[in-house]
Amino acid sequence: ELFSRNAQERSLIASTTKLMTAIVVLENAKLNELVDIKPEYCNIEGSSMYLKAGERYTVKELLLGLLLESGNDAACALACHTAGSMEGFAGLMNRKAAQLGMTGSSFANPHGLDAQGHYSTAMDMAKLMCYCMENDSFRQLCATKSCSIHGQTLVNHNRLLELYPGCVGGKTGYTLSAGRCLVSCCERKGLRLV
Repeated sequence: ELFSRNAQERSLIASTTKLMTAIVVLENAKLNELVDIKPEYCNIEGSSMYLKAGERYTVKELLLGLLLESGNDAACALACHTAGSMEGFAGLMNRKAAQLGMTGSSFANPHGLDAQGHYSTAMDMAKLMCYCMENDSFRQLCATKSCSIHGQTLVNHNRLLELYPGCVGGKTGYTLSAGRCLVSCCERKGLRLV
């Protein structure tokens, strides 16, 4: 640890939640699995990759929508595909948090919209990001600057990928209550900093 301030303080984490969503999906589903989009996955408030009911996407395509466009619809689709329900998926998220020693965290949903019992700490999110960066698929997805899916161009909201030399991934987040959130990873001279 190089520097910390209020590292153990519980905070709202907005869409940085999707780091946990992504790693839980990657560890419980295959990238080429097909997901049928149901009406209840669509029209979730906040950021979206604009899924339409009746369409079919691969897990990989939905993960790109999750990590680049911060799609709350993608988060719902992935959660229900992976665990059968949003509640079941939140259970997987909390189990992973416990395994990682994220003692100041509690997850209630896969997208990070404000909810009772949904919070983390700076230290816990750093632990999570360090763990995520050990996963090859996560690293590739998270570092993708843009891609085209079903004729739609997705652009990564994390502008540090373009602006900051050595930035290899991260996740932004915003809700009115949480404010602007960021978890980021940089690699320079063989050293990885989160």
